Amino acid sequence: MSEQRWRSAAGKHLPFALVLGVTLLGLLRIVMYYWREGAVLIGIALLLAALLRMLVTDEQAGLIAIRSRAVDALLYSAFGITVIIVAITITGGPLTR
Repeated sequence: MSEQRWRSAAGKHLPFALVLGVTLLGLLRIVMYYWREGAVLIGIALLLAALLRMLVTDEQAGLIAIRSRAVDALLYSAFGITVIIVAITITGGPLTR
């Protein structure tokens, strides 16, 4: 039964919808002038994409599947960690909060 659910259009795009939801939450925090929290949430969304890419099959991954599973997971993880580190380490400037 669960395999049938993944074959449906909504189930196929569920991983992408989860990542998109976290990203939109991050963008909302940025618009509210909490840019550091927003950037960390975007980094978390990338790490979530890496985790989902490793856990689900290529058909289930939907729109988060771009390259091979290993390359996707590696790049999503690297970008996610980089965004989080940069967001945490930036100090000063006009956006300090």
